[in-house]
Amino acid sequence: MKRMGMVDLAAAAGVSVATVDRVLNGREAVRDDTRVRVAEAAQRIGHPAARRLLPQAADLPRCRIGVLLHKQGQDFYKAFAEEIALAVTQAVGVQAELVLEFSASQAPSEMAGHLRAMAGRCDVLAATSVNHPEVSAAVEDLRAQGLPVFSLLSDFAQGARAGYVGLNNLKVGRTAGWLMATLSPEPGVMAIFVGGHRWHGHDLRETGFRGYLRECAPHLTVLDPLVNLETRQLTYDATLGLVARQPKLRGIYVAGGGMEGAMAAMRETPLVKRVPIIVSALTPDSRAGLAEGLVAMVIDTPLEKLCRFVVAKMVSLRQEGQVQGTAQFFLPPDLHVAESL
Repeated sequence: MKRMGMVDLAAAAGVSVATVDRVLNGREAVRDDTRVRVAEAAQRIGHPAARRLLPQAADLPRCRIGVLLHKQGQDFYKAFAEEIALAVTQAVGVQAELVLEFSASQAPSEMAGHLRAMAGRCDVLAATSVNHPEVSAAVEDLRAQGLPVFSLLSDFAQGARAGYVGLNNLKVGRTAGWLMATLSPEPGVMAIFVGGHRWHGHDLRETGFRGYLRECAPHLTVLDPLVNLETRQLTYDATLGLVARQPKLRGIYVAGGGMEGAMAAMRETPLVKRVPIIVSALTPDSRAGLAEGLVAMVIDTPLEKLCRFVVAKMVSLRQEGQVQGTAQFFLPPDLHVAESL
């Protein structure tokens, strides 16, 4: 393996080699923020100087980072858990410890209970959750106890949570609408699957999808949303029903989970009746769907970037002790088509 040198560290930190030399060898005064930037880059890329540039772990404050996800068995959330664990190990300036839990259902009472159960176990919390008064009440209670909560992927408890980190879901929906309009010049109908009516992000994606088609492709009508609870079986059954009942079906947009069911149903559909599918996560299944021509596009969440970003925000908030309340942090989606893989 190639040994990393100052050139590699300079590129990772976005500074000159001369600056890295000054940081490593103490030749001249260097601004504190630049020194931290180089130290963080050294840790991120595994440069041998990281150990001496950063304070010893025993001297760092402790930060317990709580994360609550759902659908533990889904590939997307497995990848999410792996990336958040990695981001926590790379947290700078603290002894970071991950407290990771999963919720088995979308029930607001269960989500609220899981959130409250994290009190006392972590110093700052981030979660995926439905948007519901019970959840908002739980977040308000946690804030009153000094535990800030970030919403991930789909916003909830606006005004009480510390901030939202994820995609701009309205734009995601409009992007899906743009592609479907491009692929579907003939009049017909479009179907959209949402995980449930309480997922704020799915609502926004549906709004963006409808809005774009209404504005730019009025020859396409969007059917009422189909709730699939982000499960394969419900999506599979509903997709077969759509193909049977809608002779002018032109496309399917799976705004959340459950895409595996739509792809499985389309594989069983005669070629002349197949329609393009847009999905929301790049997984082994959606990669296969792209390769087979079943999936037209994956509008994916950049999990590595998201996890690093939210962990950095959580650590910063823990250190500064201020709750922002209205902050929204949007990351650009990763767009994948068959020829880009």
